Amino acid sequence: MILNSVLLKNFRLHKNQKFNFSEKTNYIIGGNGLGKTSVLEAVYYLCTTKSPVSNTDSEAVSFGEKSFEITGKFKDLTEDLVKVIYSTQDNKKKYFLNNKLVKKHSGVIGRYPVVLLAPLDHAITQGSPADRRKFIDSIISQASDTYLKTLIQYNRILKNRSSLLNQIKEKPTSSLLEQLLAWDSSVASIGTELILYRKNFINEFLPFMLESYKEIMNEDEKPNIILNTMDNYQPLNHNETLEKFLELININKPLEIKRGRNLVGPHRDDFIFELNDLNLKTFGSQGQHKTFQVVLRFAEYFYLKNKTGKNPIFLLDDVFGELDSNRAKKISEYLKKIGQVFISITDFTNISYLKKDEDDCIITLSSGAVSYA
Repeated sequence: MILNSVLLKNFRLHKNQKFNFSEKTNYIIGGNGLGKTSVLEAVYYLCTTKSPVSNTDSEAVSFGEKSFEITGKFKDLTEDLVKVIYSTQDNKKKYFLNNKLVKKHSGVIGRYPVVLLAPLDHAITQGSPADRRKFIDSIISQASDTYLKTLIQYNRILKNRSSLLNQIKEKPTSSLLEQLLAWDSSVASIGTELILYRKNFINEFLPFMLESYKEIMNEDEKPNIILNTMDNYQPLNHNETLEKFLELININKPLEIKRGRNLVGPHRDDFIFELNDLNLKTFGSQGQHKTFQVVLRFAEYFYLKNKTGKNPIFLLDDVFGELDSNRAKKISEYLKKIGQVFISITDFTNISYLKKDEDDCIITLSSGAVSYA
């Protein structure tokens, strides 16, 4: 899968700018504040309908404007014209595929698989369990439409059950408690599916992670991921996991009612990252954290390629400045095994380990202008 071009209108600093891309590596170069990251953000919008850096689409509209438009041309077995339009006036975002409106944005996920390695990735290994769940869920959702639908269904059930818990908290009645039993069954059933999906994902993902770590570090260190769920319970088969889920709901139900919150389920899972059997978050150095984050993204690329049969687009946003020269060199060499790559950097001349091949493209941004080499 290849992204041939992107046209940006009133998107961040780009008022009306078209970018043409190489099928190999694209270096996007420019000083701070010239819109390098915005180009990668636009690519991410086209692939996922969302921004990787903003929670609100209005932030991406150029100052003084009322809307933005991103148009991209993808080439795979067929050619696709994709357009994302957002208007501040009605606060609505529309996604068009070949000039047809896509009503459910969830249907886009996985059609154009994408991997983003960015400075914000430090949250994956150093942040909260929610950061790690978001990372894992985003990968599985791109690979499995069934998982994405199950995740959406589970979140909807959580919302309804939370509302019911709050009603019982305010005024408990036998009728409401009977309703809660039905929601207990639903949350446990769908939650069990998510847990087992995640368990299976780790088993499939680890070989790609081990291979990527070996390629980048060429050392004997062994990375690992452990699913930490429901009072440290390790899921086995479906029936045992479901039984344990219902048991924990019953144990925690008085506290759930008191707090008006769902306290049991995969929405509280964590993923423990290990290096040589030691918890990375607790014992890892800054260099080990950064390497682990890079390895996770390369593993994500090869996992998605294997599951979807497509070459994901690989985005690297200003990451080389945080790496020592040895790691940076290894990563740049490993990138040659990737399909289409987009790398944002501030200065190409000072990064000697990044070698430009004949088919690569250097896109230089300056005030109001774009040049190619």
